[in-house]
Amino acid sequence: QVQLVESGGGLVDRGGSLRLSCKASGIDLNYYSITWFRQAPGKGREAVSSIGINGRFIDYADSVKSRFTISRESAEQAVYLQMNNLRPEDTGVYYCATADRYFPATWTREDQYNYWGQGTQVTVSS
Repeated sequence: QVQLVESGGGLVDRGGSLRLSCKASGIDLNYYSITWFRQAPGKGREAVSSIGINGRFIDYADSVKSRFTISRESAEQAVYLQMNNLRPEDTGVYYCATADRYFPATWTREDQYNYWGQGTQVTVSS
């Protein structure tokens, strides 16, 4: 049984930082591209950042460029999202999702991802 687990969420003040982690059981994350999505209260889910297998390809939503950094650690079979200079509009539930390959033009499309975690809550106070 495949399970993705996100962790690292919490409550921070505007301008603060958090580091989210995505790990899996049942699969080796090193063989999947990973994308972070988020869902704000009352809104649809949006893609935040994506990293390809081996970390060769990386993409960010315009709203988080220069503030968020995605990375992966093969030895730990984990993917991280370092979030700096957080804003209240970054508040939401953050999910990681896996895909069998990287989609450079369509990485934001949810239907391309096969496994999803349960999410971790990020709250940024103003």
